[in-house]
Amino acid sequence: MDKNEKLCCDTTEVHKELLKIVNQTMPNETELYDLAELFKVFGDSTRIRILFVLFEAEVCVCDLAEALHMTQSAVSHQLRILKQNKLVKGRREGKSIFYSLADAHVRTIIAMGREHIEED
Repeated sequence: MDKNEKLCCDTTEVHKELLKIVNQTMPNETELYDLAELFKVFGDSTRIRILFVLFEAEVCVCDLAEALHMTQSAVSHQLRILKQNKLVKGRREGKSIFYSLADAHVRTIIAMGREHIEED
């Protein structure tokens, strides 16, 4: 897109039938807010890296820290955010907690994002 391209109409014309459809299908404010918050979680490359590790295996914080060259504290902080947003889940085994993807939707969201950025 040309940076000088005008992004608004040359005239003002409200298309009432289209607006009626939009207003009938628009989610409520709470749902829109929750969706925006979810996408914010994907806005951090460290969290994306954690998810990519979890695509391959269920791992503990020690494994994640080693794989990502990070401290366990930094990994734990990011895992807390991912868990609060229902993107990962933990399972205790002895003194360790193993993390995995919460469900298949996580993989789908990342796959669709990758597909989108690879488009021409």
